[in-house]
Amino acid sequence: MIRVLIVDDHPIVRHGFAALLAGEPDIEVCGDAADAASARAAMATNPDVSLVDVSLGGTSGIDLIRELKELAPRMNVLVVSMHDEMLYADRSLRAGASGYIMKHEATDAIVRAIRLVAEGGIFVSEAVSLHLVQRWAANGAPRTESPLGGLSDRELHVLELMGRGLGTRGIAEQLHISVKTVESYRARLKEKMNLRSGTELVRFAVRWAEK
Repeated sequence: MIRVLIVDDHPIVRHGFAALLAGEPDIEVCGDAADAASARAAMATNPDVSLVDVSLGGTSGIDLIRELKELAPRMNVLVVSMHDEMLYADRSLRAGASGYIMKHEATDAIVRAIRLVAEGGIFVSEAVSLHLVQRWAANGAPRTESPLGGLSDRELHVLELMGRGLGTRGIAEQLHISVKTVESYRARLKEKMNLRSGTELVRFAVRWAEK
């Protein structure tokens, strides 16, 4: 029996996945969590696979993947998210996840993905698989089609929080860092994104978050 933990900040998503998996004879949902703290506590249920979104309110799912793998090294993480797989799948795998699936594809593929990662396999779409092979064939050289690909995980998270409407102080409180550190991230984002002002950066963040 494959024990599955569902980690998502939307109740309807957690309930939907639980209902979807209820009919599978070899899978049981051992718990669910709406935030990082609850997910860490739920490791006590000994899941074999954790379904994790890369965005949990203001929490970075990438950071959570690392934390959960430290708490339960033998547990496998399958990321199920609405965020662009070309931007987040590689980051998730490097953080310790065993797979990445888009939410709009989850209904058809999630059971197969859970079984695969539970057996120690890796589950990604064909497009992501090709993208990763091309990167590795180029000795891991970063792709430069989008400036977003050149951002660090934390810079990408700060950009996401900006897109959700948080100001500098709100981001600092959310990430438990100083306002000065957030301002440094904003400066690096402007430089990397080739934006001239903080206003342009905020506009870009909002448009990107709405996609």
